[in-house]
Amino acid sequence: MQHAPKKNSVVTCFLSSEWVKPTEIHRRMEVQYGDACLSLQQVYEWTRKFMNGFSSVTDSPRPGQAHGVVTSEAIAAVEGILKDNRRVTVNETAAHLDMSHGSAHHTVHDVLQIKNI
Repeated sequence: MQHAPKKNSVVTCFLSSEWVKPTEIHRRMEVQYGDACLSLQQVYEWTRKFMNGFSSVTDSPRPGQAHGVVTSEAIAAVEGILKDNRRVTVNETAAHLDMSHGSAHHTVHDVLQIKNI
């Protein structure tokens, strides 16, 4: 189950706001999610966070994790290069624009939705 951890934290947030004890939250989630359930310790940690005012159920950025920011200028630059030469590679595009291979790949394939490059 791909989104089980996020669902688990949403369920934990909701039930802890109704003052359900962590052991009961964990028991309910085990029934619903089986092996994809958070551990009891994780349920206790999430419950503590939510009871102390934490409200986000998404993961926080971790050290070393890339920031996925692709500016409109970068998108326009990649698009311009591809209009000039449809046979250019992602590596050549990245080198020409001084951006990472991952950013160039994301811009070409995900943002511009160009599959054959």
